Amino acid sequence: MPVRYEGIKAEHEAVRTRAGLFDVSHMGEILVEGPNAVPEVDRLVTNDVSNLPVGRALYTVCCNDAGGILDDLIVYRLEKEKGLVGCNASNRDKIVTHFASHLSLGTPWNDVSDSWALLALQGPSAVRVLEALGAPEELLKLPSFHVTRASLAGVDLWVARTGYTGEDGFELFCASEDAVTLWRALLEKGEPCGLQPVGLGARDTLRLEARLMLYGNDITEETNPFEAGLGWVVKLDAGDFVGKDALEAIKAAGVERKLVGFEMVGRGIARHGYLIVVDGQRVGEVTSGSPGPTVGRNIGLGYVPKSSSKIGTRLGIEIRGKVVDAVVVTTPFYKR
Repeated sequence: MPVRYEGIKAEHEAVRTRAGLFDVSHMGEILVEGPNAVPEVDRLVTNDVSNLPVGRALYTVCCNDAGGILDDLIVYRLEKEKGLVGCNASNRDKIVTHFASHLSLGTPWNDVSDSWALLALQGPSAVRVLEALGAPEELLKLPSFHVTRASLAGVDLWVARTGYTGEDGFELFCASEDAVTLWRALLEKGEPCGLQPVGLGARDTLRLEARLMLYGNDITEETNPFEAGLGWVVKLDAGDFVGKDALEAIKAAGVERKLVGFEMVGRGIARHGYLIVVDGQRVGEVTSGSPGPTVGRNIGLGYVPKSSSKIGTRLGIEIRGKVVDAVVVTTPFYKR
């Protein structure tokens, strides 16, 4: 996936105001099938998959025994006995190994990442683009976090109303050999709607404005869902899962730090790894940071002590040896 096609700012604006097309085929996909598919996946994630209806999708995290986050995932219930788990590309081998070691013998599953492609059509004009491609009315009206079968440009695919930009949109799963056909058809039919290809750079600024997590930055195996602000995807009363005992203990004890959003008050851009200072003491690091093209401010995320996590708390970001003022603010920074 290229960092940019035309330029990060232009591509960011296209997604916010019109539509953008991402080739995110590097993402990982695992199919789990059979009568035990749902309960088996449910044991490996923190959210409640057991009650997920056919045709629905669910955001969740997958934890280790200590409650550390192995990855954040989306689980799609494609059919009664078929589930799709979407994971981050950098974690594909780790998640495949984790599933292989925890799924019960006799539960059919398959890493289909190399045989599936994934295109993400995002932005307020996404529906118009699919309409121009001849999508049926029921697909255009697909609710958020739903998934269905469809055929577009002669390509059979699964379509989900999900994304990673903070905008409305669709994610299109198809066979790898059909990806070029689908990509070209979308760009051709979407051109009158202002559709343009978008790279990794704008993907990062879009997701940061929407406070969507980036694995390896904002969440890792050294972070737990409660301090990351993901306690809402941990259903401790919904059944057993890997890491549940540790997460119960963490919740009972309370967290010592929290992931907060901040905006720069002084001149400067916070970048990943920059130190966060409170009252002259280094207390953490920036996990994500960049200019926010839509919000018009330099923004970032980082872990700070719980006592410094309240909205309005003043922080300092150490930038090239100088501490620059910042302030904790409400997130997401941008909401459509």
